[in-house]
Amino acid sequence: MSAQNLTCPAPIQADPYPTRLHQQPEHPWHARRENTVKGRHLPGPLTEQQLNLFEENGFLFEPGFLPPEEVASLTEAMSELLNREDYRGKPFTITEPDSHEIRSVFAVHFLHRAFQHLARDPRLTQRVEQILGGGHYVHQSRINYKPGFKGKGFNWHSDFETWHAEDGMPAMHAVSASIILTDNHSFNGPLMLIPGSHKHFIPCVGPTPDEHHKQSLKTQQIGVPSEQALAAMINRHGIDAPTGPAGSLLLFDCNTLHGSNANMSPDPRSNVFFVFNRRDNACVQPYAARQRRPRFLGHEPDRLWQADDS
Repeated sequence: MSAQNLTCPAPIQADPYPTRLHQQPEHPWHARRENTVKGRHLPGPLTEQQLNLFEENGFLFEPGFLPPEEVASLTEAMSELLNREDYRGKPFTITEPDSHEIRSVFAVHFLHRAFQHLARDPRLTQRVEQILGGGHYVHQSRINYKPGFKGKGFNWHSDFETWHAEDGMPAMHAVSASIILTDNHSFNGPLMLIPGSHKHFIPCVGPTPDEHHKQSLKTQQIGVPSEQALAAMINRHGIDAPTGPAGSLLLFDCNTLHGSNANMSPDPRSNVFFVFNRRDNACVQPYAARQRRPRFLGHEPDRLWQADDS
């Protein structure tokens, strides 16, 4: 082949958030590059004070977001999905690590009309737009069910670390919305968050195994920050665990470190969960995995998903 026919690949832009490393990095974390709140100029229900709290803490808790009658309707929809025998054993239905009790059902805004309507509800999407500052789509949706006494916890992690490494999400332009469908109290495993942790990206050590999602959705071990980095972050910022009545809304930044304890009470804890990603931040090839996770875990803009899809 002649020299003039040889072509070189285009240079690859350096990854600002390298992770799944072979050894502990020299620095425990990197400073965040993107602004947290990007849509202060847009109209919406969040006040300047609420946006400031989200900017500072990386999350915002709003008790009483939905009235009881709407919570009852969503709870009924959740029960319908959890009890669908034809969904049991499907890839998008996740069970507890040591039992057949259902832990999560994914892609719920494609599986049930009630969750489809909620994902498009202006009361929710206007808040999302104020934070993201641009057009968005649902990157992921799910219902989480943590049964009384049996519901296990989840290790500390940043969702963005996983979405960046395994889904190919380029930047921190995503926000999660969790509407709790049962009262959250101190003993039924509420979500714990580290306020201010969203301002730093913590690289994790260890390569991504193939089909890692099959294990990580039950018990995550890869993509978990080191204990030293977590201790330093918690010593700096502390831990918060918002609790409140069913119908409350928790908005949190994609990079906020969070986790949960096991449910030590007889009361179940359940929520419906949407991840809104900005359209200009749609996923590309994974940054630290050989292939992207299945589409029920990472949707694409304007592309439908069905229960028989992979």
